[in-house]
Amino acid sequence: MNEWFVGYLVLGAVAGFFAGLLGVGGGAIMVPVLALMFAAQGFPDQHLMHLALGTSMATIVFTSISSLRAHHRHGAVIWPIVRAIAPGIVVGTLLGAQVAGFIPTRPLAIFFAIFIAYVAVQMILNVKPKPTRQLPGTAGMFGVGAFIGGISALVAIGGGSLSVPFMTWCNVKVHNAIGTSAAIGFPIALAGTIGYMIAGYGATNLPEGAYGFIYLPALAATVVASMLVAPIGAKVAHSLPVATVKKIFAALLLVLLAKMLHGLFS
Repeated sequence: MNEWFVGYLVLGAVAGFFAGLLGVGGGAIMVPVLALMFAAQGFPDQHLMHLALGTSMATIVFTSISSLRAHHRHGAVIWPIVRAIAPGIVVGTLLGAQVAGFIPTRPLAIFFAIFIAYVAVQMILNVKPKPTRQLPGTAGMFGVGAFIGGISALVAIGGGSLSVPFMTWCNVKVHNAIGTSAAIGFPIALAGTIGYMIAGYGATNLPEGAYGFIYLPALAATVVASMLVAPIGAKVAHSLPVATVKKIFAALLLVLLAKMLHGLFS
């Protein structure tokens, strides 16, 4: 257990560094590595992705709080948007986690890989949506929130890769879209964590230390390390060419996805 705990600390530090450096959630890098680490420890094959997704989602609860506070201090959060989209976010995320619980590990891994590969390609190409419309009404915001929450639960992300492009498309300034997305990340993470706990309740063959589909030893280590290292990444961001680092990070994601899929299907 000790050597794996150290491994979780290293993973949390790497994820936290890139989160601080690029403003991306740690789930994209954490899920494939956790899946590989859980497989190496002999965790049941049918629960590998569920545990990786649930544990990653739980880490976002803690990291999103510090991100939210930082953006709020800079006045970047548009709270009326948060209040309008949050109900749909919570419903969609809770349902998405339940759906994930019924999907076998390999199809779930394929869906995760396709989505994160899409995010990685967006990073490499630096694609930015052009503002063409205004934010929808109450029903529209609920629907968008439910969609973002559902997808976020299936891939264990804070929703930024979906909510930022959506708000930018709806004429929200990028600075505010990023800050508001950080605030939206908290209800996504909280609802997703609760959802994965419920989805894993009563599941058989879970490893010792698992609470539903949340593996507590990995959660504790990755949270501590990521929250300590994220500020370092934020400071380094001012001295590195972020566009180049984004492309390197995206390439790393693609390599990790390939390794994860090879491990699960070989």
